Amino acid sequence: MVGLTIKAALAIVAGVSLVRLAMAYQERMERQGELSAVLQIEKAKLTKARERFDQLFTTEGEQRLLREQSQWIAPDRLRVVWKQAPFPSVEQAGSGPSKP
Repeated sequence: MVGLTIKAALAIVAGVSLVRLAMAYQERMERQGELSAVLQIEKAKLTKARERFDQLFTTEGEQRLLREQSQWIAPDRLRVVWKQAPFPSVEQAGSGPSKP
């Protein structure tokens, strides 16, 4: 009777251990899938960046870059940038010298 109880207890411990191992394996597989997906995205970005880099260092690459960067201005031009002045706050407007 004691031997049967010990064997049953060992079987339960083994079963619980197997269940925990299966859960840990499943979690690791899910993580591996997520990391694999991120790796594929980053590989695609790297491939695109390499192609872009290669295009810039081919014949006519400089002209292609200049055409893409249409916001660049010619060296003999002047660019005016307008900045909006901040509105004075109520505290700033009332802190000036007062006249009697």
